[in-house]
Amino acid sequence: MQDYQKLVSHFEKISRFKHLASICGWDQAAVMPSGGNQARSESMAELSVHIHQLLTLPQLGDWFSNVNHSELSTTEAASFTEMKRHWQHATVLPEKLVEAKSLAGSRCEHAWRTQRENNNWQGFESNFAQVVALSQEEAQIRAQEASLTPYDAMLDLYEPGTTTRSLDVLFSDVKTWLPSLIKQVTEKQGKESFILPQGQYPQAHQKQLGLDVMKMLGFDFNHGRLDVSAHPFCGGVPSDVRITTRYDENDFIQSLMGIVHETGHARYEQGLPKALNSLPVGSARSMGIHESQSLFFEMQLGRSEAFINKLAPMTASAFKYTDSPVFGRDNFLKLYTRVTPGLIRVDADEVTYPAHVILRYEIERDLMNCKISHKDIPELWDFKMQKYLGLSTKNNYKNGCMQDIHWTDGSFGYFPSYTLGAMYAAQFMSAMKKEKDVDNLVGQQNFEPIFDWLSKNIWSKASLLSTDELVKKATGEILNAQYFKTHLENRYL
Repeated sequence: MQDYQKLVSHFEKISRFKHLASICGWDQAAVMPSGGNQARSESMAELSVHIHQLLTLPQLGDWFSNVNHSELSTTEAASFTEMKRHWQHATVLPEKLVEAKSLAGSRCEHAWRTQRENNNWQGFESNFAQVVALSQEEAQIRAQEASLTPYDAMLDLYEPGTTTRSLDVLFSDVKTWLPSLIKQVTEKQGKESFILPQGQYPQAHQKQLGLDVMKMLGFDFNHGRLDVSAHPFCGGVPSDVRITTRYDENDFIQSLMGIVHETGHARYEQGLPKALNSLPVGSARSMGIHESQSLFFEMQLGRSEAFINKLAPMTASAFKYTDSPVFGRDNFLKLYTRVTPGLIRVDADEVTYPAHVILRYEIERDLMNCKISHKDIPELWDFKMQKYLGLSTKNNYKNGCMQDIHWTDGSFGYFPSYTLGAMYAAQFMSAMKKEKDVDNLVGQQNFEPIFDWLSKNIWSKASLLSTDELVKKATGEILNAQYFKTHLENRYL
């Protein structure tokens, strides 16, 4: 047990440095003045190298080899597996590549904030080219070590055990029914009347409403906060969760539901087992499971009729429009379940959303496998947007291939998590409804039984189980995409 305890102590040390890196990243995205970016990027690159050095110390190999598995409990065995997985992911990469990728990512992301606003693809491309080259180098190294394709090797960082083969089958099936579903729903809704919000919605009022909704959804403000960033995200650590949103004073709709989405991420983080927080086994199982929680909150719960019935009067009161028909329950439900193909992924409804994800998946898959160049992305993006959603992004880089933050730091392999998460969320809700009257609980504003189910079946499991094991224990079967399709048909048709 001595070598196992050495590993535990060492990974606890690593977690403290990762904690600092995460908060530095939040600060860079949310409150750091722009002039501080170069120095911050260099500091974060130095921190990345230090963490990498800690993860690749020569003696770790001996400690892993010397551990006697028969002496480990079930939890310790799972913890050992996760520590070893993180170690193996780190040891394949040279230190110089880690540092170069961190620097290139910070530089690209920071410049992207203004380049996107200015529709400046040419300026963005000069930084992005280096990020892609370094990511392709990383993908090749990981692929050789793991006997995988380059993209599968990157995908494994976010979705352990998931492969391109399984995703191609899954997404090919979605593409057989999604276009017709979008057509049916838009035709149906085209015959319905509704009232769009008009006027100004001050940021201060939007923020207070968001804070009230977060409180209703059980967010722990002693261990987290809400801020503003160019791209909404959830960061920090379980004991200090940082979520962000962005506001538009002409439109409160997206910001409000964005806060619900990020609160789902935050509740997962805050619900992870505290005794294991400083070890890899105590972290989220995968990004797909993480997204399942944000999408459970936003889509399964947040856009349900029962939740909208609570949200409508809260929103009317927040903006002092208590007599406005815009905030009537029926109209509010129509606003939050409106299906309209659009250019922006984070603003997309849940019916068209998978098309945005599949488009990105297909591009990043071929980019990491070196079948296309980064220069091909704008044209491919426009082609696929027209094919999947009937919209063009020709010369519109801001609302096309430059709209997301993920690729700016080389997070290739992340995008499938969004649609996997939507599928898991639908399956979790179906299983929950077999045990609890969810709509009635929401109507009573009694969310605790809902959160208790999530805590018992998802949050408390952290990475103690594989993704398939976690989903099967929670629902009785591994991922079954039919639940997602059925959910969309039931809600929208």
